[in-house]
Amino acid sequence: MNTFVRPLNGGLVERAKVIAASKAVDLSVVMVVFRTGAALQESLARVLDDPTPDEFIIIDNGSRPDEEAWQDQAAEQDSRVRVIRGHGNVGFARGANMGAMAAHGRVLVFLNPDAFIDPDCLGGLRAALDIAPSPCVVGARVLNIDGTEQRGARRGEVTPVTTLLSLTRLAHLRLFRGFEIHHEDDPTPDQPISVPTISGACFAMTRADFSAMGGFDEGYFLHVEDVDLCWRVRKSGGVVLFHPSARVVHLGSTSHTSPMKVEFWKGLGLVRYFRKRANNPGRALLANVLAPLIMLVSVLRPLIGRRIR
Repeated sequence: MNTFVRPLNGGLVERAKVIAASKAVDLSVVMVVFRTGAALQESLARVLDDPTPDEFIIIDNGSRPDEEAWQDQAAEQDSRVRVIRGHGNVGFARGANMGAMAAHGRVLVFLNPDAFIDPDCLGGLRAALDIAPSPCVVGARVLNIDGTEQRGARRGEVTPVTTLLSLTRLAHLRLFRGFEIHHEDDPTPDQPISVPTISGACFAMTRADFSAMGGFDEGYFLHVEDVDLCWRVRKSGGVVLFHPSARVVHLGSTSHTSPMKVEFWKGLGLVRYFRKRANNPGRALLANVLAPLIMLVSVLRPLIGRRIR
């Protein structure tokens, strides 16, 4: 019997007991779904075509009837699939934690519903985990539909200053080039490398490490929870790896939710993250002073056609 600990609002902690499965489950895929649209069909098909997962947990935070039908059809066709719904839109972090609690795998792979895995992606993530020190996060190489590496797949240290300079694209200027968070234009390594932050679109952790970290911080509703998790892993002495040959195509912006609403939640997440990691008065002051500007830039980005994920 395993005990999974997850943080709740206000720092409260709830312990949920997970009963071990009757058969050995090595790798579980966890997918949180919310009004994804047609991309969901392809994402589901890619997972079902892959023999690597022993289990596929779908957390439905709220889908249209056609999207529910696709999920139910997948569950009817493949015994590895389990759909959990009826809890409403609880946000990504909480939904992912629910999926982790329901899963039985030694390895947990969190996959966005608009992400299409390559055949070797899941196996590659698992293989990297098996030889990595603990705790460890292994992120896939996230690609755009044209095959170029997606912005956000491997990132540097996310701070208030680097975030603002990256969001406004001022980091592209020679004067501020050292503050650029995103490294998709760097040469592609030939093996997994250590980076500060990877993309939450597709990544893996062992169940033991995810539990030890307390799972996702449910104070984040949408976005930045992946940045927070990477920071906590590194803070605890662990490693965050970018895996160049574990590839996944991520469409992004497929949700039927308003882009400005999505960016609003991202802005709130960034403000929470900077306040959370401020470990001295100076950092706390900087986080609070820049919070309104971070929110403003985040919300305005859809209007000027600039996105980082």
